[in-house]
Amino acid sequence: MTEETTSTTPSFSALGVPAPIADALAKNGKTEPFPIQRDTLPDTLAGRDVLGRGRTGSGKTIAFGIPLVANLAENVAQKRRPNRPRAIVLAPTRELVTQIAETVKMLADPMGVKVTTIFGGVSQRRQEEVLERGVDIVVAAPGRLDDLMKQGIVDLGAVEITVLDEADHMADMGFLPVVTRILNKTPKAGQRLLFSATLDNGVDNVVKRYLHDPILHSVDSAESPVPQLTHHVFEVSGKDQKDALIEALASGAARRIFFTRMKHQAKRLAKQLTAAGIPAVELQGNLSQNARDRNLAEFVSGEARVLVATDVAARGVHVDGVELVVHIDPPVEHKAYLHRSGRTARAGNEGDVITLVLPEQRGEMRQLIRAAKITVTPRHVDPNAAKIDPEVLSLIGEVAPRVDPKEIERRRASAQAAQQRAAGHAPHGEGSSQGANAKRKRSRGGRGGSGGQGGQGGQGRGQGRGGQGAGSGSGAGSQPRRSGQDGQGAGRSQGGQGGQGYRGGESGGQRRSGRRAQGGGTVYSTSS
Repeated sequence: MTEETTSTTPSFSALGVPAPIADALAKNGKTEPFPIQRDTLPDTLAGRDVLGRGRTGSGKTIAFGIPLVANLAENVAQKRRPNRPRAIVLAPTRELVTQIAETVKMLADPMGVKVTTIFGGVSQRRQEEVLERGVDIVVAAPGRLDDLMKQGIVDLGAVEITVLDEADHMADMGFLPVVTRILNKTPKAGQRLLFSATLDNGVDNVVKRYLHDPILHSVDSAESPVPQLTHHVFEVSGKDQKDALIEALASGAARRIFFTRMKHQAKRLAKQLTAAGIPAVELQGNLSQNARDRNLAEFVSGEARVLVATDVAARGVHVDGVELVVHIDPPVEHKAYLHRSGRTARAGNEGDVITLVLPEQRGEMRQLIRAAKITVTPRHVDPNAAKIDPEVLSLIGEVAPRVDPKEIERRRASAQAAQQRAAGHAPHGEGSSQGANAKRKRSRGGRGGSGGQGGQGGQGRGQGRGGQGAGSGSGAGSQPRRSGQDGQGAGRSQGGQGGQGYRGGESGGQRRSGRRAQGGGTVYSTSS
């Protein structure tokens, strides 16, 4: 492996970026390459394998998105085949998959390159249909992509370019065995790009095994401090003082993220802030994908000024304009601190990070500061004096008007109903089955049918290879029916009241127990 660095800052066009892609970047306010982009593009555009090492927020998505699109663009329509993508991007979380896909699509649309996402927690059927129509780039979470491969729904034999983003995070989350299975199904001669902040926990083994004489480009180590990031440690005497300081810090008009250690903490704090007239949303692992999408959209749009999250957000949420990150408690280890803190001061912008510390947490905070190699002097803060404390006032910034909690809930209920209508759901709440999309086309790669909760719409039939099922309902509408060749299942709903449902397995009626349907019925599912 060779390592190269450059020192000049040429334009995107001077680096060999095709004009349509350079124009798309300019329209999005990106006219000058960041160091990781400047350094890697000459090699990636030439088809070389590259190992890009840089901390979060360094511009890695565009660094691999440009060659991903440019190197596939020639005769793209003629080369596109059903269920055989020409490039894959693997990322550790659903949120990161979605955000990568949005950036890559911005680059791909002018070149006629098609992009789609694959991840769990949502209907597999729609993903199958998109793959059947043919796409060029699949941005995927490893688990669901591995699932589709095992079912024979996606074939990686035509993959020309493979990208691993945030490889160290995938290693931390235990995904490397799945990533290895996926890489084994891609052609050995293909181009491979790996981007990671560190090379520990087995990432170095992936590099040695799958990258061919890669060129290493390092832009800041994971341990190096971010010059635009200011750290603060506020010590408080007890829980009451801490709660008061949290509400004060949440009251600003700018976008900010509060991190908690536990899922229930995130849920409770988001509710408390919203009840106090500060629109806040939660992002944690117990939420459905629809709820995660809605909450993140509310935060991105600015309707919610506060995102309360567990580490799931630190490993994949890239939102512009986050001015403040608050650690409700010191993170368990310094890598989590750095990943969380990286949600602000992104792309050269400035940002602040606050850690709140109770007396019994002072020792672990001292260890965290040393391990993270940051310089900060803890100071005691009395929330009662926050109105006159210059440092606290500057971090709060402009205070936003409080919002009637009932109005917040009305707005969210409306957004949820709109999301369900767009997805073909009756507005029965999270977990209700599709009822509006009555007609399904025959699909080679389809799963078994499903029975469950009836929604608005008529009856429909569709076919898939995976299994057999039927659903019917009375009242507002009924569940579509699908039939197939192998597994069997049946379900019934009564006007949206519940019932029993099954989703047939991909072979021989194999079933796994899944979530409970409303009304007491059980849904059996083979999806990840």
